[in-house]
Amino acid sequence: MHGPVVPGWLLVALCAVTGSYCLLRLRSGSARARSAAGGEAVMGFGMAAMAAPAAFAPPGPWLSTAYAMVFGGGALRALWLARGAAHHLHHVVGSLAMVYMALAMAAPGSGHAGHEGHSAGGVPLLTGVLLLYFAGYVLSAGARLLPSAGGGARPRGEPASGAPPESWGARPELALACRLSMGIAMLAMLVTV
Repeated sequence: MHGPVVPGWLLVALCAVTGSYCLLRLRSGSARARSAAGGEAVMGFGMAAMAAPAAFAPPGPWLSTAYAMVFGGGALRALWLARGAAHHLHHVVGSLAMVYMALAMAAPGSGHAGHEGHSAGGVPLLTGVLLLYFAGYVLSAGARLLPSAGGGARPRGEPASGAPPESWGARPELALACRLSMGIAMLAMLVTV
């Protein structure tokens, strides 16, 4: 959330670029893909705003409340959409993690030391569970981006056997790369809680 300035701005840039690509994805694909892209765009831009260094956007109770409301609404929307697609459950977890971090920003005391439920090492239990979840998600998404061992991968940018070329917004490997980058950004933000 609010750590050193240079890594904070790099995290802002990563999340903003990811959110921008998700906006491109809104123009192509099925209604289900567009719905996922919309939620991911909101998540990307929200993460970028929340990662802004404290010198640029000093956190205040009103800002934390706004973040909690936006991401709480995102969690409710994702929970509603999860009825038809299990992928939205990840969006629920991500949105609730952002609500948790927004509430941690508003907690009294510096360094978020006012959290209840610390384990022996000083890490709140919920933070540890979220770190484990997102670490597993990042490893899983990263493994899915690796080329298959069968050598069936086609060169980048070339359509599969006579298929029309894919637009930038419809490339599944780029959508997965965006999800991977948001997962990495979520890990970086959770480490600062």
